[in-house]
Amino acid sequence: MKRKVSSKAKKRFFVLAILFLGVVSFSVFSLFQDWMAISKNKQEIASLNSYYTFLLEEEESLNSEVTKLHDNDYVARYAREKYMYSLPGEFIIKLPEN
Repeated sequence: MKRKVSSKAKKRFFVLAILFLGVVSFSVFSLFQDWMAISKNKQEIASLNSYYTFLLEEEESLNSEVTKLHDNDYVARYAREKYMYSLPGEFIIKLPEN
């Protein structure tokens, strides 16, 4: 036995179907936006971690340099090599770099 569906029930079903599709569409759109934001944040975290590693290595290098600069012999040798300072009676001869 077939039941006849009234036009009022059809309209109600149509409105509920449109409303349901709207809610599903909004949910999918929000989910996609959140997924894109998470992906972007993961890329930024990876980039910042590599930069952090670089900074740690640079800090270690600078701390090593500071430790060396507390040694007077190292400072004297560094000044002589870098800035061409000489002790009395010494001659500086700079060879061309090839």
